[in-house]
Amino acid sequence: MMHELQHIVTFYKKAKTKGERCVLATVVALEGSSYRKPGVRMLIHENGTMIGAVSGGCVEKEVQRQSLSVFNDDIPKLITYDGRYRLGCEGILYILIEPFDVSNEFLSAFDEAINKRKALHLHSFFEAKDGADVRYGTLVTFPGDAVFPFNQKLSRVSPASLDVFVQTLKPSLKLLVIGAEHDAVQLCAMASSCGWEITIVAPETDPKTLENFPGAKAIVNTRPEIFDPAIIDNQTAVVLMTHSYSKDLQYLLKLTNKKHRYLGILGPLRRREKLFNELTEHQPDIDLDFFESVHGPAGVNIGAETPQEIAVSIIAEILSVFREQKVIPLKNKKGRIHT
Repeated sequence: MMHELQHIVTFYKKAKTKGERCVLATVVALEGSSYRKPGVRMLIHENGTMIGAVSGGCVEKEVQRQSLSVFNDDIPKLITYDGRYRLGCEGILYILIEPFDVSNEFLSAFDEAINKRKALHLHSFFEAKDGADVRYGTLVTFPGDAVFPFNQKLSRVSPASLDVFVQTLKPSLKLLVIGAEHDAVQLCAMASSCGWEITIVAPETDPKTLENFPGAKAIVNTRPEIFDPAIIDNQTAVVLMTHSYSKDLQYLLKLTNKKHRYLGILGPLRRREKLFNELTEHQPDIDLDFFESVHGPAGVNIGAETPQEIAVSIIAEILSVFREQKVIPLKNKKGRIHT
């Protein structure tokens, strides 16, 4: 996921300023099942520090041991890890280990893509067998078709004879929280732990800052009349939690210009129906698709009571909407957990 790569790049920048080396491990193929899927990554620092994970914790030590040869000779390698005999996961992991030594141009392009919320396209080249090869490695295509490798020694010409793992990293899921009370702080904290990009919309007269919302990327102090919905893209979930009926109504009037992927509203069903009735009175020609995008009361039914539990409930519903999954106990799901 994008936020995992962001974390890796952030750590790498710190290591680079100290002249310290890093190696990157990527799961590029899988036979059977495993805790994590192809595309997960782990950065290994030359002092042994590991950032990220490629499994549930059982494979990492072996990957670290195997990375020593890459530190020594600077040649990427592919290793296989058979979890059927070691983990009970019934799967074989194919893990590409390559030097992670990106250019300043890569870092600038990466930061720009993150800030503009653009997707990245990754191609990792390998052969599905244990061994080292200077041709192995990953190329990243940025917006505008600029291509940079993870390892500056890697050719930017795709080797046609190798296997390739292709991955598109979409922008991190964005959460727009309209409200600045205690429960908004809890929702922000929970969503941040998931790697989401969070923007808080607080009252114009409220002196609260980012320091009040650990994990948030931005705070917008505004009022409903001048709120700009343009900050909402198709990777954004919106939760309306001002605890003021009149403000909720005013914000909803600003949000009716399109159907949202997810628009959650706190409060009971009767409050939602009252809001809908008033919305229709103010805007008789409102598109019915807008109402379909509203989740009110926000969240899934887990018996949540505390602000922290309510945050879990809302996050679970947002994930189910963006991943297009029906919320059911996994024990009742037929077939594979991940499709």
